[in-house]
Amino acid sequence: MFQILKKEKLAPAIYLMDIHAPRVAESAMPGQFVIVRVDEKGERVPLTIADYNPATGAVTIVIQTIGASTNKLCDLNAGDSVLDFVGPLGLPSDLCEMSDEELAQKRIIFVGGGLGAAPIYPQVKYLAERGFKPDVIIGAKTKAIEIMRSELEAVSANYYQATDDGTDGFHGMVTNCLQDLVQNHGKQYNHCVTIGPMIMMKFVAKLTQELNIPTIASLNTLMVDGTGMCGACRVSVGDKMRFTCVEGPEFDAHQVNFDEALRRQAMYKEVEKARLEEYNNCKLS
Repeated sequence: MFQILKKEKLAPAIYLMDIHAPRVAESAMPGQFVIVRVDEKGERVPLTIADYNPATGAVTIVIQTIGASTNKLCDLNAGDSVLDFVGPLGLPSDLCEMSDEELAQKRIIFVGGGLGAAPIYPQVKYLAERGFKPDVIIGAKTKAIEIMRSELEAVSANYYQATDDGTDGFHGMVTNCLQDLVQNHGKQYNHCVTIGPMIMMKFVAKLTQELNIPTIASLNTLMVDGTGMCGACRVSVGDKMRFTCVEGPEFDAHQVNFDEALRRQAMYKEVEKARLEEYNNCKLS
C-alpha cells in the first residue's frame, strides 16, 4: 500500500497528491509516469510524474476528475492509501540525455495547456537546477483553472500565461502567444516541448513546423495499461507504428499523426461515461 501524504485542490476538478513511494522517488526522471490503482477492483490509471523528492520518498501527481477511476482516486484524502503505485515507467525526456555543452546551445520553449503544466514542471526544474532556465507558455481557458503557476515562474527564465478569455496574461491561445513572441518580440527558439491536450499539441506542432523549431510532444494522454500490451497507445510517428507507454511518451511532434491519435483517444469515451455513471450511482446508494 502507498500512503497519500498530501492532497490539495488546485482548481475545479483538479487535485495534487503526494504519494509515499520511496523507490519511485529515487529512480524517477523528468518525462516519466506511474500507474496508479486504488484497489483490487480498480482500473490502471497512468499519470505523469509532476515532481519527486528522493529525500522524503514523495512523488507528486496531478489528477483531473474525468472518469470513475480518477473520481475514486480523488475521493481519497491524506492518510488514505492506494493499492498500486508502479513506476517510473516510460522513457525520460531527451533533455536528460544532453550534456551541459549541448544544453547551452539550446534556446528552449515549453508550451503547455491544462494539466500539461504538471508534467512540464519537472523538466523545467531539471533544466533550472543545471543552470539552463527555459521560457514557458501555459494556456488555460480562464484564470480560475490555472495550475502550478508559481512553481513554474520560480524555475523558468520567462513565464507567459495565456488565457482564452483574456482574464490573465496573453489574451488568446498558446499558439497565438508563441507566434507573437517570435514574430513581434524577437524571440528565437531552437527546441520546443509541448504537453497538453492532443488538439493543442497538434496546432503547436503545425506552428513550430512553419517557424522551423524542432518540437517534442508528450503523448501521455494516450496511455492505458502502461506496458504496451493493450495496444491502446499505438501512434504513427513518421512511417512507424510506436507504442507510447514503452517507446515514449515523447516523440518528434512533426512526425506524429495527431489526427489518428485524436481518433484513438476518443475510443473509450462512451465506456468512461458509463463507468462514471455507475460509480456515481454506487456512491448515492
